Amino acid sequence: MRIARWSADEARAAMAGGSLDQQLGAAHGVPAIVVELPDGDAGADIATALATLPVIAIAPGAPNDAPWDLTVDDPDPALEGVLAAPLAAVTTAQVLRRAGRTDAADGLLVESLAYATLQAGPEFATWLDGRGRRVRSDDSPRVRIESDGDTTVITLTRAKLRNMIDVRMRTELVDALRVTALHDHPVVLTGDGPAFCAGGDLAEFGSVADPATAHQIRSSANVAPWLLPIAGRVTAHLHGACVGAGVELAALCGTVVADEGTRFRLPETRMGLMPGAGGTVSIPARIGRARTLEWLLTGEEIDAHTAASWGLVDHLR
Repeated sequence: MRIARWSADEARAAMAGGSLDQQLGAAHGVPAIVVELPDGDAGADIATALATLPVIAIAPGAPNDAPWDLTVDDPDPALEGVLAAPLAAVTTAQVLRRAGRTDAADGLLVESLAYATLQAGPEFATWLDGRGRRVRSDDSPRVRIESDGDTTVITLTRAKLRNMIDVRMRTELVDALRVTALHDHPVVLTGDGPAFCAGGDLAEFGSVADPATAHQIRSSANVAPWLLPIAGRVTAHLHGACVGAGVELAALCGTVVADEGTRFRLPETRMGLMPGAGGTVSIPARIGRARTLEWLLTGEEIDAHTAASWGLVDHLR
């Protein structure tokens, strides 16, 4: 795999020749292209043409209103992430292009289908092989729901494992949201122990036999579709590690409050995957699709103040 680097003239010549689709894309070994634009040229025509292809389109310094996937001055950290898992990176960029163009429910459906596709891909298989086998045995409750009559508090209770989400927690959380949907009280979502939620339980990754079944399970049992209808009255209280699904679900809530020591990370693309808990809908709605893609590709850990400056967090405490 390699990164293409073209001038604006080279890009437009390829467009005029009708050969873009034959030169660019992960299937051709070119998962990303960097186009150098002259001053005063936003390259919107080039970006629009590239947006039809399975390639990540980058124009350093281009205006944010042009339809490029990334416009960062230094794309190299993001490009490292592209080369680490090009299929996951390009698929994620394609899905994020729909951000804001479809309603949230349709966005969740597209996310599920794309996630299931990547689960069957070689990059995720490689990650699974390197992870080693993990088995957990724990039948303790995963969620606690309390109400004082005015506010309902839903608490993740898998504190020893930093509230990593497994099948049992997902089921109990959906059940809690199902009950909560029956009234119109304010809701608080929080977690016991040292962290709000450190993401999905890695021990269960790859445990579903085939991607078609995984998509059907996600379509009916995923947390995001149950959280979405009541999200406007839900406040997420975050602390400690907030990783992967922990970020995705929190971002869907109407209000996000975080302790100043909270840390945020999205590691999915480096695993050969993409956000699968609603993150391609919830996170770009808060911070924009370009910043979401850059964050996923770099895998950078950010602090609470950075998250607040981006709009991922509404209030610090």
